[in-house]
Amino acid sequence: MASNILFVFEGAKTEKLITDNIKKNLFNDENVIIQCAFCTTIYNLYKKISQDEDLDTFEILKNIPHNAENLSSFNRNDFAEIYMFFDYDGHTTSASDKKLIKLLDFFNEETEFGKLFISYPMVEALKHCHDKIDFKELKVEAKKEIKYKKKVNRECDKDFINMPLYDLKIWLHLIDLHLKKMNYIVDDNFIFPTKNFSQNDIFFKQLEKYINIDSTVAVLSAFPIFLFDYYGNEYISKLFSQHE
Repeated sequence: MASNILFVFEGAKTEKLITDNIKKNLFNDENVIIQCAFCTTIYNLYKKISQDEDLDTFEILKNIPHNAENLSSFNRNDFAEIYMFFDYDGHTTSASDKKLIKLLDFFNEETEFGKLFISYPMVEALKHCHDKIDFKELKVEAKKEIKYKKKVNRECDKDFINMPLYDLKIWLHLIDLHLKKMNYIVDDNFIFPTKNFSQNDIFFKQLEKYINIDSTVAVLSAFPIFLFDYYGNEYISKLFSQHE
């Protein structure tokens, strides 16, 4: 039985830095993780899928030239699970909340077409944290270009700027913040969750409480949510208790 895991990123650089660090500090599975990039927005992926829903995710990725080296020796059956990490990117010309709902419905199973995780507004949300920032209430414009990468680098704590240098202590701090924020978005309570919420749950609450109200999104990273989804509440809680 295949034991490889395929991580699919929107970008070729930042997401890889994050997952390389996750593998070093948190990912204790023996499974081999292969990484590749789609290198365009989630909405362009929707365009491909909507034109032919019989298209295989892996074949789409394998036919992208910059993935040729990583994926040339594999086929879809070599991967037990596919996880996809994309940005909300609500300011792009192709952005559409209706499309994103369809994508979250389509990419909702890691053993089939893949499981999609969304960062709001972008992958840099992971490090948008500082003692002087009320992370619970932190939101940003969702429908216009705000130079978010530069904004984060100006506002985040210096310990969070360089992702390849994250240690377990930093990861636990960021996981704690983002999981509490997830719970706040969905359940209005800024506490560590006792259960996971689907990506659909999170997006519909983003629509209800932020996007449709004032065209903002609550800042939230996909990566802590992926870890919570993958390992479960018991394992993540145990990890915190071991490093108190």
